Amino acid sequence: QVQLVESGGDLVQAGGSLRLSCAASGSIDNIFIMGWHRQAPGKQRERVATIATTGVTDYADSVKGRFTISRDNAKNTVSLQMNSLKPEDTAVYYCRVIRRGRGASLETYWGQGTQVTVSS
Repeated sequence: QVQLVESGGDLVQAGGSLRLSCAASGSIDNIFIMGWHRQAPGKQRERVATIATTGVTDYADSVKGRFTISRDNAKNTVSLQMNSLKPEDTAVYYCRVIRRGRGASLETYWGQGTQVTVSS
């Protein structure tokens, strides 16, 4: 099992910045993908950004150029720097990790979520 604890959510004005952090603990060996998803009221959860152990990143089109994901493999943390925030970025942000389990299995773990609210 992997436990994820997120922090950094807050209320911010449009154009502002926030930094989200997620710390992983427990069975942290073999984690190879860390990332952030978000879910706005009445909408499906969507992928925001992911980062592999190699450092390769991927972003949703809606956040490219504004958000930056990073990870510290030694500390088992992943962060999301969010700049130029827009009201449409308002959502609960969830940390997610994918870990290689036994054999060829993949295990997915989610954090409890942190609220980001962007006021216009």
